[in-house]
Amino acid sequence: MLQTISITAINSISALGTEPIKIWENYLREQHFFTAQNLDHKKTVVAGLDNDSNLLIDSLRQSDNKYKSLDKSVLYAMLVSRKAMATAGWAQEDTFGINIGSSRGATDLFEKHYREYVATGKAQTLASPTTTLGNISSWVAHDLQSAGPEISHSITCSTALHSVLNGVAWLRAGMADKFMVGGSEAPLTDFTIAQMRALKIYSNHENAANETIQWPNRALDLEKKQSTMILGEGAGVCCIEFGKKENALAYIEGIGYATEILEHNISISAEATCFQKSMKMALQNTSLSDVDVIVMHAPGTVKGDLTEYRAIEIVFGDQLPLLTSNKWKIGHTFGASGILSMELAIMMMQKDIFIGIPFLSEQIKTKPIKKVLINAVGFGGNAVSILLSL
Repeated sequence: MLQTISITAINSISALGTEPIKIWENYLREQHFFTAQNLDHKKTVVAGLDNDSNLLIDSLRQSDNKYKSLDKSVLYAMLVSRKAMATAGWAQEDTFGINIGSSRGATDLFEKHYREYVATGKAQTLASPTTTLGNISSWVAHDLQSAGPEISHSITCSTALHSVLNGVAWLRAGMADKFMVGGSEAPLTDFTIAQMRALKIYSNHENAANETIQWPNRALDLEKKQSTMILGEGAGVCCIEFGKKENALAYIEGIGYATEILEHNISISAEATCFQKSMKMALQNTSLSDVDVIVMHAPGTVKGDLTEYRAIEIVFGDQLPLLTSNKWKIGHTFGASGILSMELAIMMMQKDIFIGIPFLSEQIKTKPIKKVLINAVGFGGNAVSILLSL
């Protein structure tokens, strides 16, 4: 990447909280943030928002009569976008683009509207406008009173990092100087959980909901015999700007992307060819030995974790960086997961502390954390890799 792209803000909401200090403190704690909820007619382990975060969302919903009809995925994005705009020091008169995507979108509202339609034979007036794909970015633009372009997309679990790609492309093309990019997901619904169980990738509900199970999500455990994916909810956005800014938290040094030829609707090759290509593209101007950490996608599924690891082995050989994932702690937030991984990467660089996975063999940090690679992939092999540096 020839031009410098600065990240001047990154804010999130998840099971870890909403304030950066609290989020980092929770990353330092060797515990997960899963709780049991009744979903899909069963006791189900998930990573829901904490009480303080839910109060903030409720307050936002009540602050404007128009917001009362919005899906949680929209409200999550609005809350973190306000925080990011303040952190970056952007003003309402500034012109900036918005690209915030979601894998499933307004799934909670859609399920509620559909249940009502089945029961009554009638659809509510706002059923369509509150469940459309462009709902998130358009409402964030309204809330922030922004004047730039607003874009929405859904590229399954790599949605947030595709937003980053898109924002970088706009900046590099000279079509914008500032972009707000990210993802939002509120997937803790009956039908969403049921779909993940139908794919046989969700953590076993009887064992995972048992409080005696210490680590219900075994992300990056390459010896596990069954998939242990757990869903979480949350959102994250970052503000990116063209050029090297004094208030930059980190810089986007490389971007990569690739798509595999499908053999199955949710397939990925045994050596994750898409990840090999996306990582090589992101690292084309970087020595492999300079990469200090990789924040992997690693959702806790048997095949997903193993194939990504094999791809990393092929690309890096005997120069394997430190490897981690945050899904053992906050679950898989689908379209928001990539931006939450970026937040972890930036925090590790700023604090120069590696956040590993407690149930795996300890990895020893031998040098300062200056460059971190972030991976994300979605159903269909849509891989993205982003290289960040201090």
